[in-house]
Amino acid sequence: MEFTEVVTTRRSVHEYADESLDDETLRTIFENAVQAPSSYNLQPWEFVVLREDETQQTLREAAYDQEHVTGAAASVIVLGNKDPEAHAETVTDDMLEKGYLPSEEVRDGILENIADMADLPEQERRVWTVRSTSLVAMSLMYAAWDEGVATCPIGGFDADAVLDAFDIDGERYEPVMLLTMGIPVDDADELRAERKYRRPVDEVVHFERFESEQSAEPAPADD
Repeated sequence: MEFTEVVTTRRSVHEYADESLDDETLRTIFENAVQAPSSYNLQPWEFVVLREDETQQTLREAAYDQEHVTGAAASVIVLGNKDPEAHAETVTDDMLEKGYLPSEEVRDGILENIADMADLPEQERRVWTVRSTSLVAMSLMYAAWDEGVATCPIGGFDADAVLDAFDIDGERYEPVMLLTMGIPVDDADELRAERKYRRPVDEVVHFERFESEQSAEPAPADD
């Protein structure tokens, strides 16, 4: 699809056909999704893809029994690594080799900055990883739809239950989002219905300064 078609026709779908997603299709989706940007290009994301009935049921229980978790061909746990240093050397060495950085000294300075980030309180590191990992989550949804695979983001889940159920280190990883993925049924309500309301661009885009709706001066009354 053209990009405009991808972004205007994508919907959050809850009804999936009884069709599996093969490894090749999933690999293509993830290869495109991970082109997403991230802070310092540190790519703090990891994905747990669930296709078996048992593991999907386990995730459904942690997602407050939402039916589409088990109705989808695949359910995905999107994780953010809270340690900025996890892949820092690999990333910065690549930047140096490809000429993005002028010298080893500059590379070392960036590594020091990242080390300082790693020393931040956990709450600040959580915010950092959620920001970057949310970028790849949206890219994943677009990449999937480009392959004809529908998705639905899930923000309602018990993060601690997800960590416990799948033996994920909560000291290191933050469950940022869950996604369901699958081929939509032919008559999926979300694909047949008119797109839901989107706030107009003139209302949400501000130039040079921000002016909230609450602070905006009311229009003068007609004489």
